[in-house]
Amino acid sequence: MKQPLHHFADQTQTTKLNAYRKMLYSEVPAQVVDLIEETVDLDNPWDAAILQTSSPVNLVNFASNRGFGESGLGSITNLKKINDIRFVNKFLESANECLRYGGTLIGCVETAQQRKDRLMAKFPFPLNKVYYFFDFWAKRVWPKLPYLKQLYFFITTGRNRVISEMETYGRLYSCGFRLKKTLNSDGLLYFVAEKTGEPDYNNEASYGPLIKLRRVGKNGRVFGVYKFRTMYPYSEYIQEFVYQHNGLQPGGKIKEDPRVNSAGRFMRKYWLDELPMLWNFLKGDMKLIGVRPLSRHYMSLYPKDFQEYRQRFKPGLIPPVYVEIPETLEDVVAIEGRYLAAYERNPLLTDFRYFCRAFYNIVIKRVRSK
Repeated sequence: MKQPLHHFADQTQTTKLNAYRKMLYSEVPAQVVDLIEETVDLDNPWDAAILQTSSPVNLVNFASNRGFGESGLGSITNLKKINDIRFVNKFLESANECLRYGGTLIGCVETAQQRKDRLMAKFPFPLNKVYYFFDFWAKRVWPKLPYLKQLYFFITTGRNRVISEMETYGRLYSCGFRLKKTLNSDGLLYFVAEKTGEPDYNNEASYGPLIKLRRVGKNGRVFGVYKFRTMYPYSEYIQEFVYQHNGLQPGGKIKEDPRVNSAGRFMRKYWLDELPMLWNFLKGDMKLIGVRPLSRHYMSLYPKDFQEYRQRFKPGLIPPVYVEIPETLEDVVAIEGRYLAAYERNPLLTDFRYFCRAFYNIVIKRVRSK
């Protein structure tokens, strides 16, 4: 009996799909294929792009040839690790442009910790220690140095760069994605991220030791607070993400904050990271004693009425929480409220009293940030 034409078309489509899956199994571990199949409808390949490229142009051209129209593709999977992508954010921004809202991006990265584990296992002791030391300075410190990073990218074209797990998440969030799922497999971290908005297109993001953070000041004006870097790049974008997973520790700061690097923990303990804020003091953005300048997300954790009250005052270098040590966020709000009420009644005397008490706690009692 002669078979209808659509029967042969269905067979051809099935053959293509089987080849598609076979190709995936040859490129990535089985559990990664399972992760892709959980997210991507491989039976509808016209709504999915599976690539292995480091070029945003290749991504856009491929998606355009699919004719996804104004709605965008349902998913993009890139098997090239982002460590080898020269312009990571440009690639992520292009992926955002090609996806519809709710669409998913699947990618992978060798995190800084995974790289360290690989190098330490590759060479015997103590050669592994020596190799990792030079690798750290060549691949992690050099690309972040002002003026010298251009030379680094000229030589390496951005391949095999070191990227931390937190920086990966921060870049995703800065480019309009929300992390849904991760998987560690074969020395790589695979991530699934959902498009939830437009990219921030932040041209002020930096890697150097000196950073400028957007903080809420007097009358709600957002200004740049200068500090020495204690967190991985793009950490600002995942403050809410980390808060939702870790919560707050005694003192009101995020518990076991994974965004803080090893050097940052030392600097925060002795407030060395806050020395550049003296420039904000000289510029008039801040005064000596006052409530701490907060990010928009951290400000949103405060009661609404207190947010409005708090924004009537200029923030300060030395916050009142060094005078009365808080245990919870509610304690922080209460301590700041008492300071601001006293400051309204007698500004000069209040700041003098708080300065003396803070000096006693910091220098004599040696109270340290938690």
